[in-house]
Amino acid sequence: MTHIDPAVAGDAAAVTACVRAAYAEHVAAIGREPAPMAADYARLIAEGAVWVARDGARIVGVLVVRPRPPELLLENVAVAPDRRGQGLGRTLIACAEEHARQAGFEAVALYTNARMTANLRLYPALGYRETGRATEEGFPRVHYRKGVR
Repeated sequence: MTHIDPAVAGDAAAVTACVRAAYAEHVAAIGREPAPMAADYARLIAEGAVWVARDGARIVGVLVVRPRPPELLLENVAVAPDRRGQGLGRTLIACAEEHARQAGFEAVALYTNARMTANLRLYPALGYRETGRATEEGFPRVHYRKGVR
């Protein structure tokens, strides 16, 4: 059974491995590693920004959220390749939305690489509306927002 909890310091290597595996398929389309592959997960865990989905002792999903009042920024959602298509990504996103609601944020904001075309269909299907497009840190990003109140 999968459960979602805040990550702890000892999870950093497993979180990094899960994210790298999840995003590996996008390297060719983007032309380089997506930004989440280079993040400092030990630092993000220490900041309390990382939640993990565990199947037993194994980390099978990662969620990175950061306060950006009046929104909660959903900075990263990653699912282990062998767990795709089972609803875990949607569960992690719903977790971020509930966390935002409980913390009093107005909305969840997120962005995705414009070349990750499946995400361009997923987020609107989950109720997110596109709020803009920009090139940031050399990546073409599409921004989304969903109210949670």
